[in-house]
Amino acid sequence: MDRLFIETKIIGDDAGAISGLAWKFGVPDRIGDMIEPGAFKGAKLPLPMLFGHDMNDPIGTWDSAEEKADGLHITGKLLVDDVARAREVRALVKSGAVRGLSIGFITKQASARPGGGRTIKSLELLEASLVTIPMHSGAKVTSAKSAVSALGVAAAINRAAAHFARR
Repeated sequence: MDRLFIETKIIGDDAGAISGLAWKFGVPDRIGDMIEPGAFKGAKLPLPMLFGHDMNDPIGTWDSAEEKADGLHITGKLLVDDVARAREVRALVKSGAVRGLSIGFITKQASARPGGGRTIKSLELLEASLVTIPMHSGAKVTSAKSAVSALGVAAAINRAAAHFARR
């Protein structure tokens, strides 16, 4: 199973609803892989929501996956009423400590990219994980609802992103 770590936009609320940009089209990840629009066609839902790709750490489900012009958008629910670990992860998302998504999939069709990496044309999406440090630098966390005002979160995240970009 391939695993790609990408930084993404995550929005969550106190009831556990969460959404994000799981893959941004047109921008390679840190190892040069790009996924083409249409590659996620036929994603089977619900999709397991894991923490850090740990198959023994399910924290919810992704119930919607939709390709839009900018990438694959997913929406789901952290099982905060039933799973203690989901409540912990929700707190981490709301604080900004967890700000990325990473997808686990099996590559079905790909070709080598000049300079490294692959162009992935077809895949089987197996899971999407919340992660602390994603691989894809093209997308950013924007807010965590109900934690603090969206403006305050966005400003804090932009400062943190600028700090990491300088490294």
